[in-house]
Amino acid sequence: MRQETGLKVCTEVANEKHVYECLKYGIDMVWIGARTSANPFMVQEIANALRDTDMPVLVKNPVNPDLDLWIGALERLNMAGIRKLGVIHRGFTSFRKMKYRNDPGWQVAVELRTRYPQLPFFADPSHMGGARGFILELSQRALDLGLDGLMIESHCNPSVALSDASQQLTPAQLHDLLGEIRVREKQSEDKEYKENLSQLRANIDVIDEELLKLLESRMDISRKIGEYKKAHNVAIVQAQRWDQILEEMVKQGRDHGLPEDFVAAVYNAIHTASVQAQNEILERDS
Repeated sequence: MRQETGLKVCTEVANEKHVYECLKYGIDMVWIGARTSANPFMVQEIANALRDTDMPVLVKNPVNPDLDLWIGALERLNMAGIRKLGVIHRGFTSFRKMKYRNDPGWQVAVELRTRYPQLPFFADPSHMGGARGFILELSQRALDLGLDGLMIESHCNPSVALSDASQQLTPAQLHDLLGEIRVREKQSEDKEYKENLSQLRANIDVIDEELLKLLESRMDISRKIGEYKKAHNVAIVQAQRWDQILEEMVKQGRDHGLPEDFVAAVYNAIHTASVQAQNEILERDS
């Protein structure tokens, strides 16, 4: 294929034998799949087989949203002397019902991008969506977040594909999709844009400072409540009251145009921290 088209060839590897075969036949690049990247032993085996080669390696995220495990795989490869590294975000296995095959978990991708901005960063909307109908929206979201490129599955006749047939595009469909995607500039040299963006970011900085002050005040009150509960031998978690609070906050958030999942996630995080603080009070001098 490379001889006929001039395209480079990339192949998935899951163990050292795969690596040796790729090196033997001059494969241009390899990637490590999600199930393999979740296994440090297999990653180390692959790293050892690739040691001191100039083979570019892409690493998909582990099946679970474990950022440290993802970074650990990259570190093992780097320690083996592999310098041409990149990552592929394909979403995470989820037990909750959702429209996609995998939970996009964009916040994990953004966190990795923030920590390692120099890494080539791709998205795999095919595996993330699990169906060809979702590929466009997921591709656009990935590029809107500043990712560098896409891994999209294509097959001349998806109906006879040996795996993942429902998420593959024909070459014609892929051509049309690439024509619909809007690639945005990562930076703009426009002076007015920079000035306006700088002002908006300054406004966010002020709001963030106020948020931290409010969270500090809320936590102080939670600790006082913890002291009262300890003095009166009352359990920390009042499940019924918390359910009522969360329901009301989600309702108010909806009135303010905030997504329900976002409001619930924020308040559950606050509640968890408050419970932990009150637990520390309960356990103190007990």
